[in-house]
Amino acid sequence: MKICHITTVHPRFDVRIFHKECQSLNNEFKDVSLIVADGLGDTVSNHIKIYDIGKAKGRKERFVKTVNIALKKALSIKADVYHIHDPELLRIIKKLKKSGAAVIYDAHEDLPRQILNKPYIPKSLRNFISLIIEKYENRKAKIANGIIAATPHIRDRFLKINPNTTDVNNFPKIDDIVYNDNWDERELAIAYIGGIFKTRGILETLEAIKDSNIKLLLAGKFSPETLEAESRNHSGWKNVIYFGFLDRNGINDILKQARIGMVILENTPSYIVSLPVKMFEYMAAGLPVMASDFDLWKNIVEAENCGICVNQKDVNEINQKLNQIITNTELLKEMGRNGRNAVINKYNWSIEEKKLISFYKNLMKNNNEDIAD
Repeated sequence: MKICHITTVHPRFDVRIFHKECQSLNNEFKDVSLIVADGLGDTVSNHIKIYDIGKAKGRKERFVKTVNIALKKALSIKADVYHIHDPELLRIIKKLKKSGAAVIYDAHEDLPRQILNKPYIPKSLRNFISLIIEKYENRKAKIANGIIAATPHIRDRFLKINPNTTDVNNFPKIDDIVYNDNWDERELAIAYIGGIFKTRGILETLEAIKDSNIKLLLAGKFSPETLEAESRNHSGWKNVIYFGFLDRNGINDILKQARIGMVILENTPSYIVSLPVKMFEYMAAGLPVMASDFDLWKNIVEAENCGICVNQKDVNEINQKLNQIITNTELLKEMGRNGRNAVINKYNWSIEEKKLISFYKNLMKNNNEDIAD
């Protein structure tokens, strides 16, 4: 089976696309290509052929010109399966299918709900744009040969449109994350790793620790850049050790120093049904989590006894609960072990990998039968 993944948005070594899906598929099927648009050139990495179609100068050029270049390159590869990762690529599904190939749409996010929180879209227009986007995405997804969704919530949404839909959750690869039980060596510190946005609790975290001795080990990129200036001007910034963007080794180093992993996201339509990979990475590292008190997350965190849930907007509650448990080493150790065991048994990539490969095999079987008919 010749497989071609396509993205005009994500970096070539995106964790979900390259390190999880492409590598797992290449281990099984041996012929996987990835088309990207980052301007870094063609290469081969881990036996996966990476084709670079050039970086667009702006969003408009990416939507129009870059997508067309991606289509041309994809057709030249003559794949049996095309796996697209961006909503802007939905418009080329029909043309890809005309080649006789099967096409999979990978829905990383619940896009219509995400639109409701985009700061660059005027609030008065968000509901209307969200509705238009949902209708368009549904219409295009219906003609795909299959849909792979990043969460059960997104899966259930697309099952109403395309019966050949499954979820392949973005859970961590256990071997990538170092488990540490070194509680006597840990600092009085919490950790946050990932994209740093207002909706992901950075300002509430700073407010909660500003009058304490608790350090925040912070890694990731601020968006927008003005948020970094706002955070640095906050009185809680004196407690921050900021590392910027880190690779996997750097992340593992931080997780073995901290006592709690923070994932206090805002109560938005997209976040309350999400499964943030950072939460499961904290758990895999043996780090208790402090998570938002969404029903979905409480059913994981509280059921597994691997952390505590809080109201993200209640800074006093965040402060109180941090101070209640951060020095309770035995409790943290127990929660850390519970989180690690939950990832080993339920929330890891090896389970999702089997679902992905099975989906591909069934897809090609059905596609070949359709061609024969």
